[in-house]
Amino acid sequence: MTPTLARTPPLAEIARIPELIEGAQRFLDEDVHMARHYLERISALFAPAPSGPIYLAERPAPPPAPVKGGLAAWQMQKVLAYVESHLDKTLSTEELAGVTRLSTGHFCRAFKASMGETPHGFIMRQRIRRAQILMVQSRETLSQIAIACGLTDQAHLTRLFRRTTGTTPMQWRRHWQGEI
Repeated sequence: MTPTLARTPPLAEIARIPELIEGAQRFLDEDVHMARHYLERISALFAPAPSGPIYLAERPAPPPAPVKGGLAAWQMQKVLAYVESHLDKTLSTEELAGVTRLSTGHFCRAFKASMGETPHGFIMRQRIRRAQILMVQSRETLSQIAIACGLTDQAHLTRLFRRTTGTTPMQWRRHWQGEI
């Protein structure tokens, strides 16, 4: 059985469509870049399946112009680099706030304004993106991949993966390893 990986978004993503539309409407007059960001996220849910592996957890680059109430460009770059280099470890919002030299509360609000999602949601999606890359590029077990992505075990990876992509890691891996 080949899993459906695009065209029909996972239920968790379908549930977020009203939130994404609201975000696009909210920023339409204030910040065209951020409105475009929300609209691209919505359209990505319904895009046809590409020919190569798709990494559903990928996100478009943050908008080039800083968002009012959001992180400054240097703060965003530092946070993204820090997350990428520490995905195999436990990451807390306190750590990320320290990287940006902001209080935890202010950091969380600014991050959400800039990225359209919470720091935790972003980190979890990046963990799934890394897991997808490792599943296609290596022969490591799902348990090893889960640990390499900062998750506790294979069950944690499977729960999070299914919630994010709508399929299990094993189904996703079998489908895309057969394509390569």
